[in-house]
Amino acid sequence: MNKILKSVFIPIKQNTHPGIEEDMSPKPIYDNKDYIATGKLKDKVAIITGGDSGIGRAVSVLYAKEGAKVAIVYLKEDVDAIKTKSEIENYGGECILIRSDIANPKNCVKIIKTVASEWGKINILVNNAAVQHQTKSLNHISNFQMERTFKINIFSMFYLTKAALKFLNKGDCIINTGSVVAYKGHKNLIDYSSTKGSIVTFTRSLALSLAEKGIRVNCVAPGPIWTPLTVSTFKGLKLGLFGKQTPLKRAGQPVEVAPAYLFLACDDSSYISGETIHINGGEIVNG
Repeated sequence: MNKILKSVFIPIKQNTHPGIEEDMSPKPIYDNKDYIATGKLKDKVAIITGGDSGIGRAVSVLYAKEGAKVAIVYLKEDVDAIKTKSEIENYGGECILIRSDIANPKNCVKIIKTVASEWGKINILVNNAAVQHQTKSLNHISNFQMERTFKINIFSMFYLTKAALKFLNKGDCIINTGSVVAYKGHKNLIDYSSTKGSIVTFTRSLALSLAEKGIRVNCVAPGPIWTPLTVSTFKGLKLGLFGKQTPLKRAGQPVEVAPAYLFLACDDSSYISGETIHINGGEIVNG
C-alpha cells in the first residue's frame, strides 16, 4: 500500500459522475487480504447505498466477510456493482444488487421492501451514496444542481430511514457517511459541504429520537479518500498530490475507512450513538 501511496499517478479522465472504479488508475484498495473475520455480523442484513465502489465497496466486502448479507444500492454503475457482488460471493457471502435512483422517495421505499422481502429483516442501514460537483463560486451552482445534490446526499437518508424503521429493532443501527468538509467547509463544494453538515445534525438528532428504541445512529466523516467520486469531481487529479495537505501527507484508501463502519455496526460499539468517527489523515476538526 505504501508504495502506491508514494507514487504519482494521473487517473483516466472520468466523464461519468459519481465515477467508475473500474476505469481508475491506480485502482483504489478496498480489501485487506490478511484480515481474519470473527463473525461480528453473522446473520445480519445490511443495506449499503453506493456500495458498488469506493468506500461503499470496501464496507460491503468487509461486512460480507464478517457474515452479513449485503444489499448494494447503486445508480447505474453496473460493472462496478457486479464486481463487488462477485468479490462478496468469492468470500462465501450473499449479495443482491439494486439499481435505483435514491433521489426519488418512491424508489427508497421500494428498496427497503425489496430487501425485507428477500431476507425477512433489516439490521444495518448504511447511508453512503453521494454526489459532489466542483464549482468556482455560489453563482456557478444551478438550482438543479443544488436540488439534486440535496436530494441524493441528505433527502435520501430521510426516505430510506423512514421506510427502514418498520424493520429495525433494538440492537440494529444506522450509519451515515459525512465528510471532513462538514466541519472545515470547502470553497468549491458549497452545496456538497452543506449536505454533509446536514448529515451530521441528522445523525445527532435521529440518535436522540431512536435511543429509547435501542437503535443506534452514528456517522463516519472521511477526509481525502481515493475513490471514483473524487476522480470524477476533481479533473486531472494526481494521487501523489491528493491528500498532501493532511498531517499524514497522503490520501486514504477505502480499506482504511471500512473498519469504522464495521465497528459502528457490531456490538463493540453498543454504547455509542450520535457520534462521528473522523478518518481524515490526522486533521483536527473538533466535531
